[in-house]
Amino acid sequence: MVDNVKRISVIGGPGTGKSTLTKNLGRELKLPVHHIDGINHLKNWEKRDKEERDKMILDITRDKEWIIDGTYNKTLDERLKRSDVVVFLDYSTPAKLKGILSRYIKGRGKEKEEIPGCKEKMDWEFFSYTMRWNKDRRHDVKNIVDRYNDFKDKKIYIFKNRKNLNKWYEEKFGKKIEL
Repeated sequence: MVDNVKRISVIGGPGTGKSTLTKNLGRELKLPVHHIDGINHLKNWEKRDKEERDKMILDITRDKEWIIDGTYNKTLDERLKRSDVVVFLDYSTPAKLKGILSRYIKGRGKEKEEIPGCKEKMDWEFFSYTMRWNKDRRHDVKNIVDRYNDFKDKKIYIFKNRKNLNKWYEEKFGKKIEL
Protein backbone atom coordinates (compact mmCIF):
# COMPACT_ATOMS: atom_id res chain seq x y z
CA MET A 1 0.00 0.00 0.00
CA VAL A 2 2.84 2.37 0.79
CA ASP A 3 4.94 2.23 -2.41
CA ASN A 4 4.09 4.78 -5.09
CA VAL A 5 0.80 5.78 -3.49
CA LYS A 6 0.07 9.43 -4.15
CA ARG A 7 -3.73 9.75 -4.07
CA ILE A 8 -5.99 8.16 -1.45
CA SER A 9 -9.74 8.43 -0.88
CA VAL A 10 -11.04 7.54 2.59
CA ILE A 11 -14.80 7.07 2.55
CA GLY A 12 -17.55 5.78 4.83
CA GLY A 13 -20.47 6.92 6.91
CA PRO A 14 -20.40 9.35 9.83
CA GLY A 15 -18.52 8.25 12.93
CA THR A 16 -16.29 5.71 11.20
CA GLY A 17 -13.05 7.59 11.85
CA LYS A 18 -12.36 8.86 8.33
CA SER A 19 -10.70 12.08 9.53
CA THR A 20 -8.58 10.29 12.13
CA LEU A 21 -7.38 7.71 9.61
CA THR A 22 -6.71 10.41 7.03
CA LYS A 23 -4.58 12.45 9.45
CA ASN A 24 -2.58 9.34 10.36
CA LEU A 25 -2.06 8.30 6.73
CA GLY A 26 -1.04 11.83 5.80
CA ARG A 27 1.59 11.88 8.53
CA GLU A 28 2.96 8.44 7.65
CA LEU A 29 2.98 8.90 3.88
CA LYS A 30 3.86 12.62 3.90
CA LEU A 31 0.86 13.45 1.73
CA PRO A 32 -1.35 16.55 1.94
CA VAL A 33 -4.64 15.94 3.76
CA HIS A 34 -8.03 17.38 2.78
CA HIS A 35 -11.29 16.94 4.71
CA ILE A 36 -14.42 17.41 2.60
CA ASP A 37 -16.37 18.47 5.69
CA GLY A 38 -13.84 21.28 6.07
CA ILE A 39 -14.45 22.32 2.47
CA ASN A 40 -18.24 22.03 2.78
CA HIS A 41 -18.57 24.02 6.01
CA LEU A 42 -17.64 27.60 6.65
CA LYS A 43 -17.56 29.05 10.18
CA ASN A 44 -20.41 28.14 12.54
CA TRP A 45 -21.54 25.25 10.33
CA GLU A 46 -22.64 27.52 7.50
CA LYS A 47 -22.60 25.49 4.28
CA ARG A 48 -20.60 26.51 1.25
CA ASP A 49 -22.40 26.70 -2.10
CA LYS A 50 -22.51 23.12 -3.46
CA GLU A 51 -21.18 24.00 -6.91
CA GLU A 52 -18.25 25.89 -5.36
CA ARG A 53 -17.62 23.01 -2.94
CA ASP A 54 -17.62 20.40 -5.70
CA LYS A 55 -15.30 22.49 -7.87
CA MET A 56 -12.88 22.87 -4.95
CA ILE A 57 -12.92 19.10 -4.32
CA LEU A 58 -12.34 18.25 -7.97
CA ASP A 59 -9.55 20.84 -8.21
CA ILE A 60 -7.75 19.03 -5.38
CA THR A 61 -8.06 15.71 -7.21
CA ARG A 62 -6.12 17.19 -10.13
CA ASP A 63 -3.08 17.59 -7.86
CA LYS A 64 -0.38 14.93 -7.96
CA GLU A 65 -0.63 14.04 -4.27
CA TRP A 66 -3.50 14.03 -1.78
CA ILE A 67 -5.56 12.19 0.75
CA ILE A 68 -9.23 13.17 0.82
CA ASP A 69 -11.75 11.99 3.37
CA GLY A 70 -15.47 12.22 2.89
CA THR A 71 -18.28 10.48 1.08
CA TYR A 72 -20.07 13.25 -0.75
CA ASN A 73 -21.64 11.29 -3.62
CA LYS A 74 -21.65 14.10 -6.16
CA THR A 75 -17.83 13.97 -6.57
CA LEU A 76 -17.24 10.43 -5.32
CA ASP A 77 -16.97 8.71 -8.70
CA GLU A 78 -14.44 11.25 -9.98
CA ARG A 79 -12.38 11.04 -6.76
CA LEU A 80 -12.26 7.26 -6.88
CA LYS A 81 -11.33 7.36 -10.56
CA ARG A 82 -8.29 9.49 -9.70
CA SER A 83 -7.32 7.55 -6.55
CA ASP A 84 -4.50 5.01 -6.29
CA VAL A 85 -6.05 3.63 -3.09
CA VAL A 86 -9.60 3.65 -1.77
CA VAL A 87 -10.30 2.89 1.90
CA PHE A 88 -13.99 2.24 2.55
CA LEU A 89 -14.93 2.17 6.25
CA ASP A 90 -18.10 0.10 5.87
CA TYR A 91 -19.21 -0.17 9.50
CA SER A 92 -22.51 -1.19 11.06
CA THR A 93 -25.00 1.41 12.22
CA PRO A 94 -24.29 0.72 15.93
CA ALA A 95 -20.55 1.22 15.29
CA LYS A 96 -21.25 4.54 13.56
CA LEU A 97 -23.52 5.71 16.38
CA LYS A 98 -20.86 4.76 18.91
CA GLY A 99 -18.33 6.72 16.84
CA ILE A 100 -20.35 9.94 16.69
CA LEU A 101 -21.30 9.76 20.36
CA SER A 102 -17.70 9.12 21.41
CA ARG A 103 -16.49 12.01 19.25
CA TYR A 104 -19.14 14.30 20.72
CA ILE A 105 -18.25 13.38 24.32
CA LYS A 106 -14.51 13.93 23.70
CA GLY A 107 -14.88 17.12 21.68
CA ARG A 108 -18.06 18.75 22.97
CA GLY A 109 -17.79 22.51 22.55
CA LYS A 110 -14.25 22.35 21.10
CA GLU A 111 -13.38 23.51 17.61
CA LYS A 112 -13.02 20.65 15.15
CA GLU A 113 -9.51 20.58 13.72
CA GLU A 114 -10.73 19.39 10.31
CA ILE A 115 -13.54 21.99 10.18
CA PRO A 116 -12.06 25.32 11.33
CA GLY A 117 -14.57 27.65 12.91
CA CYS A 118 -16.99 24.84 13.81
CA LYS A 119 -17.39 23.39 17.27
CA GLU A 120 -18.25 19.74 17.88
CA LYS A 121 -21.99 19.39 18.22
CA MET A 122 -24.73 16.80 18.23
CA ASP A 123 -28.27 17.32 17.09
CA TRP A 124 -31.18 15.10 16.18
CA GLU A 125 -30.76 15.75 12.45
CA PHE A 126 -27.17 14.42 12.45
CA PHE A 127 -28.00 11.52 14.78
CA SER A 128 -30.92 10.54 12.55
CA TYR A 129 -28.79 10.90 9.39
CA THR A 130 -26.22 8.55 10.96
CA MET A 131 -28.93 6.05 11.91
CA ARG A 132 -30.23 6.01 8.33
CA TRP A 133 -26.88 6.12 6.49
CA ASN A 134 -26.55 2.37 5.85
CA LYS A 135 -30.15 2.14 4.67
CA ASP A 136 -30.22 5.35 2.62
CA ARG A 137 -26.66 5.89 1.33
CA ARG A 138 -24.48 2.79 1.75
CA HIS A 139 -25.85 1.00 -1.34
CA ASP A 140 -25.01 3.89 -3.69
CA VAL A 141 -21.51 4.26 -2.23
CA LYS A 142 -20.87 0.51 -2.43
CA ASN A 143 -22.01 0.46 -6.08
CA ILE A 144 -19.53 3.22 -6.94
CA VAL A 145 -16.72 1.44 -5.08
CA ASP A 146 -17.55 -1.86 -6.81
CA ARG A 147 -17.02 -0.26 -10.22
CA TYR A 148 -13.33 0.10 -9.36
CA ASN A 149 -12.68 -3.34 -7.85
CA ASP A 150 -11.26 -4.77 -11.09
CA PHE A 151 -9.04 -1.82 -11.95
CA LYS A 152 -5.41 -3.01 -11.84
CA ASP A 153 -4.14 0.51 -11.06
CA LYS A 154 -6.23 0.74 -7.86
CA LYS A 155 -6.20 -0.94 -4.51
CA ILE A 156 -9.54 -1.08 -2.70
CA TYR A 157 -9.63 -1.79 1.03
CA ILE A 158 -13.00 -2.38 2.68
CA PHE A 159 -13.09 -2.60 6.46
CA LYS A 160 -16.17 -3.78 8.34
CA ASN A 161 -14.91 -2.73 11.78
CA ARG A 162 -12.24 -0.73 13.61
CA LYS A 163 -10.45 -3.86 14.81
CA ASN A 164 -9.66 -4.97 11.24
CA LEU A 165 -8.70 -1.45 10.20
CA ASN A 166 -6.35 -1.12 13.17
CA LYS A 167 -4.77 -4.51 12.45
CA TRP A 168 -4.17 -3.54 8.81
CA TYR A 169 -2.73 -0.15 9.81
CA GLU A 170 -0.37 -1.71 12.33
CA GLU A 171 0.82 -4.24 9.71
CA LYS A 172 1.50 -1.45 7.20
CA PHE A 173 3.10 1.12 9.51
CA GLY A 174 4.25 -0.81 12.56
CA LYS A 175 2.17 1.31 14.95
CA LYS A 176 -1.39 1.92 16.01
CA ILE A 177 -3.62 4.67 14.68
CA GLU A 178 -3.19 7.73 16.88
CA LEU A 179 -6.49 9.14 18.10
